[in-house]
Amino acid sequence: MPLSKPQMKHLVSLTHNLKAVIMIGQNGLTENILKELEIALDFHELVKIKIASGDKGTLNQIIEQLIHKTSAEKVKAIGKTLTLFRRNTQKPKIDLPKR
Repeated sequence: MPLSKPQMKHLVSLTHNLKAVIMIGQNGLTENILKELEIALDFHELVKIKIASGDKGTLNQIIEQLIHKTSAEKVKAIGKTLTLFRRNTQKPKIDLPKR
């Protein structure tokens, strides 16, 4: 279910204090990175990712793959830093504002 504007705004405000927990290097998107990202999203819900990519086309392609493969929502993307959110339905950690 897509996030509302107030919910997205709330998540963006939470991203300021986050440090990147996933680093995608020159090897690009690997199965191990996807597994680690799944674990991080289940545990934290809101995850910041650093992507070491040479050009913008590759960067955008990696971002789209991450969103598609994890079923997460893009909260914010600035430069080579991406923040994703995926609600943990069993143990939610982040209280989102009502729609």
